[in-house]
Amino acid sequence: AALRTELVATWRAMALPGAFSPDAASAGKRALRNLCLSYLMELEDDEVTGLCVAQFDAADNMTDSMAALTALANSSRPERHTALERFHARWRDEALVLDKWFAVQAMSRLPDTLARVRALMAHADFDIRNPNRARAVISSFCHFNAVHFHAADGSGYAFLADAVTQLDALNPQVAARLARAMDRWRKFDAGRQAHARAALERIRDREGLSKDVTEVVTLALA
Repeated sequence: AALRTELVATWRAMALPGAFSPDAASAGKRALRNLCLSYLMELEDDEVTGLCVAQFDAADNMTDSMAALTALANSSRPERHTALERFHARWRDEALVLDKWFAVQAMSRLPDTLARVRALMAHADFDIRNPNRARAVISSFCHFNAVHFHAADGSGYAFLADAVTQLDALNPQVAARLARAMDRWRKFDAGRQAHARAALERIRDREGLSKDVTEVVTLALA
């Protein structure tokens, strides 16, 4: 808030006229501009949300588009839903870009993110048999959403246990990599350790568990 004027000025100054260029100087300006935008969006007011939406609307490259979408995905502002819907409508036939759409929601810090992740797994464009799509939703949450994966009530760990056992029947390698999110559970506080151990033991006791997942979970519990 104290640096609002400077951040807005820098965001405006770093705008790049003309066609997209991947050169280092342009990339640096985009990076600085998007960093300023991410800080400004912490304020969640009309002006900065308007700036974010303006960038999303005008973006002629995926870097700027995703930076604006990520900032909105972490915001409780109503513009979030419109931006997500528009991005999906534009890119739904581009698998790799659609993976980004799934991932940015799975990594959101909003309070209802785990519920949103479960809803995304029921989305028409989600297929757990597709490794990239599974990673975009499930692994993004478990590996990169520290706030909600490590929820004190253990809900994130319980979700991982469910996902690992479901994936194990389809792709043991992907399931094993997902289970690695629990490698450092002994460094957690006592409450989280108890939830993590319960989740790991539930995976371990699953009948017909693959060798890949068994090895990861056994080592984690050793």
